[in-house]
Amino acid sequence: MLKAFADYLVFNLLHLTPGSHSGEALNFFIYDTIKIFLLLTVIIFVVALIRSWFPPEKTKRILSHNREYVGNVMAALLGIVTPFCSCSAVPLFIGFVESGVPLGVTLSFLISSPMVNEVALIMLWGMFGWKIALVYIGTGLLVAIFAGIIIGRLKMEKYVQDYVWKMQVGNTEIAEQRWSERFVYARQYTAGLLKKIWPYVVVGIGIGAFIHGYVPQDFLARWAGRNNPFAVPVAVALGVPLYSNAAGVIPIVQALTAKGMAIGTVLAFMMAVTALSLPEAIILSNVLKKPLLATFFGVVATAIVAVGYLFNAIL
Repeated sequence: MLKAFADYLVFNLLHLTPGSHSGEALNFFIYDTIKIFLLLTVIIFVVALIRSWFPPEKTKRILSHNREYVGNVMAALLGIVTPFCSCSAVPLFIGFVESGVPLGVTLSFLISSPMVNEVALIMLWGMFGWKIALVYIGTGLLVAIFAGIIIGRLKMEKYVQDYVWKMQVGNTEIAEQRWSERFVYARQYTAGLLKKIWPYVVVGIGIGAFIHGYVPQDFLARWAGRNNPFAVPVAVALGVPLYSNAAGVIPIVQALTAKGMAIGTVLAFMMAVTALSLPEAIILSNVLKKPLLATFFGVVATAIVAVGYLFNAIL
């Protein structure tokens, strides 16, 4: 129905020619904008209800009782249903460290939360099907778990900024919420998140529409296809300077895939954009000294490149 509406609007009312660059680009933009915002509104509301059981203090308390390996797995899983963005990195990091959460476990959470979330899952499911969505979620969790374990094994606690160890964040008691309060929270969270991310979504859809309508069919397949051995690290390197979230980057991913870019390269690009960014590095430099910050980015980037090559080989 949405596709029929987009076709009618673009090709009947606006009289653009099917198959033309402008017609295909505008059709892509209208169809994806409507579909994505419908998906986001419904699914974010449902997941916000689940998130109401996992406020930051409760998450911190759960992780503080788990140690290496089990803690890394728990941290990566909790990252899916707990809010995280670059602006909350500093207080979350301080709270976790102050509560006795091991450094590697904390970093598993900080990797998983922006990269593996409900927006990425639902949008990937809607655009590519459940298999690709689960592939992305599964590999994102593995990257978060193993990167956290590796960094934890390196014993780099001395490279956490000194003031972090002196902070006393405290442990506020969490009052049990009634269902009516959870629905209010979910409605407010959904409205607030959509208000924050809609520009990224629209820009991402616009870029995806341009790629869909104007980039030649074989251009990306030639330069970023399976036959280019450097396609994956180049995609990761291009993703790091970009600052977006899953909602903004997935329409671009859809267009890149449609133009022939290998799926492993696309997944690596998406992971780099969502899990590694220059603004995040600047903010995290307030709590991590340069050796640990460089190690964090290096380990995660290496893991993402490995994931890209793996899936290019098997898919």
